[in-house]
Formats: sequence, structure tokens, C-alpha cells
Amino acid sequence: MTRDFAPGSPFALLSGAETAAWYAYMKVHLRLEYELNRQLRADSGISLADYHVLVALTSAPEGRMRVTDLAIRIGWERSRLSHHLKRMRARGLVETGTAADDRRVTEVELSETGWETLRRAAPDHVGFVREAFLDALGPDEKAQLTTLLERVYDTLVERGSLPRPDDHP
Repeated sequence: MTRDFAPGSPFALLSGAETAAWYAYMKVHLRLEYELNRQLRADSGISLADYHVLVALTSAPEGRMRVTDLAIRIGWERSRLSHHLKRMRARGLVETGTAADDRRVTEVELSETGWETLRRAAPDHVGFVREAFLDALGPDEKAQLTTLLERVYDTLVERGSLPRPDDHP
């Protein structure tokens, strides 16, 4: 779909193909975030933000990570993450404390409640991801989308302000 934008619109600075690609991405991104959050809240009582934190912690040894590394991993500002972790800690999903090797560093880890919440949430969430996103693509399209998204991610890491997370080769 090609759109004509008023000369003052920021989209007027893009070509028709660039506008179409960006607009299509933004539609999917915004709607997908809304629907994923809605599904998680309805089925599991957690938010998409909670899920991002819980899943990221599963990639770390023993479900424990430095707060700064977790912020980089999920692409949040450290202050946003700190506030969110306080709310998650109050609900028993995570535990925080100082790192054994450096008392100046705060670490966060999945609590037993957090592990159990994630185990309960994952099947319905993955089912929704499959139905709402993955099933719309054929096998070749999934491979092509993966290649394209990895290329965009590499460019974001190269030109962005966050370093590449250790677990994103």
C-alpha cells in the first residue's frame, strides 16, 4: 500500500517503498505488542514487560543476571528496569541482591514463583505467537524473515547505543 503524505509529514522524507515498509512494520509491531500483552494478562496475569524479564533471565546461568546486563538484553533503560523489578519483586517473581564478586553491582534472579509463572504462561503464549504470527508465514517465508530481521538487528547494534548482549551472537 502506497500513501501520499503532506509535505510537512515526516513520512514525506521517505520514498514510497520506504514508507510502505516502515508503515507495515509499525502496524505489526504496535498491534503485536498490544495483543501479546492482552493475551498474557488474560491467560497468565502477567504483562508483556514481565514476560520479557522472565524469559531473559532464563538465558542466564541459574536464572541470575546483573541488572545492567538484563537492561541491555531486553533493550530498556536501567532506570525503567529498576522500577519494573521493584514491582516484580513485590509480586514474588524475582529476587534482587548484590553480586558476590562485586558488592557495587545489583543482580536479579528468577524466584521459584517466577519460574512457575513462566512455566504456566509459556504454553498459551507460544500458542498465541504461533496462531497470530508464525502461522501467517510459510516455511520459506519464516527463513527469509529470520534472515532479514537478523540483518536489521545487526545494523541496530552497529549504529545504536546499546552493546550487543552476550547471548546474542
